[in-house]
Amino acid sequence: MATGNQVLPGAPATAERAVTAEPAQQWLRRGAGGRWLVWALRGVAWLVVLLVGYRGVLAIIAGPSARPAPARIPAATPARLAPARPSPAVGASGDHGFPAALAGAYALEFGQVYLGVSPAGAARRAASLASFLPPGADPGLGWNGAGTVTVQSVQVAGISVRDAHDAVVTLLARINGHLIELGVPIYAARGSLVVSGQPALLPAPASVTPPAGLDSTAGRPASAAMRSFLAGFFRAFASSRGLGAYLGPGVHLTGLGGAVTLGRVVRVLVPAAGPAGTMRVTVAWLAGSGTGRAAAAGQPGTARITMTYALTLVRLGGSWDVRSIGAATP
Repeated sequence: MATGNQVLPGAPATAERAVTAEPAQQWLRRGAGGRWLVWALRGVAWLVVLLVGYRGVLAIIAGPSARPAPARIPAATPARLAPARPSPAVGASGDHGFPAALAGAYALEFGQVYLGVSPAGAARRAASLASFLPPGADPGLGWNGAGTVTVQSVQVAGISVRDAHDAVVTLLARINGHLIELGVPIYAARGSLVVSGQPALLPAPASVTPPAGLDSTAGRPASAAMRSFLAGFFRAFASSRGLGAYLGPGVHLTGLGGAVTLGRVVRVLVPAAGPAGTMRVTVAWLAGSGTGRAAAAGQPGTARITMTYALTLVRLGGSWDVRSIGAATP
């Protein structure tokens, strides 16, 4: 007795079997392709593992890799302050923002009061000095109230700035016929000033002999025509009349306004090289009650003083133009 489905030999296959066999063959073909894909992915994974392991072994053998140092920003160089030094000229703002010009004028007013002492004016002097001093300071500033000091002149000689608040103003003064210097400490803050300590008496500048005196004879004498031109110029310079005829383009001089009269041109020294240039001209001025023709005639009461000038001339045709005039130096 047969069981199950039996197919007789030679009998055609049923439709159900044909349908079942075809999907099985397709699955076998797709399965074969899937296995190759799995093996390919496994190969890539093993390759990555081997590469990572290889790099790790190299890192262990070579040690830690040297990393480039991060870029460093150079530190700013601190500014260096120049040491305090005297201001080059009164009127400058001074070092560190100190009001040098104002302090110089302030110290000058103070010095004129401080240096002049007399018993009769002691109370007036003390009251005037109080306005320059801090509250509670000695208005006499160390004076014992005796003796007399006469002030002929006082002027600012220099300012030594210490910082934004402190400076020492040096005054050049003539008292009782003697030339002296006076150091005055000044404190400044918020536009206000005060004499911050006792002044100090200092010696006057020492005298020095220059390398060559003003009577140097270096150079060559001027021609008669040049001396005549210079005589006319100095007459115009003394009187301030007709001065423009002697001046070069763009040169402006006001002259002396009749304060003196030209006596004569004493000496003219022209540079040894060149046509003219800067020369030294010595003239005799006449002043006093006998100026003018009376002075020139040498009448009593006429003062005569000789002075030397540095004069720059430029040749212009048969004459000259005056370009500058000033005090002569050796």
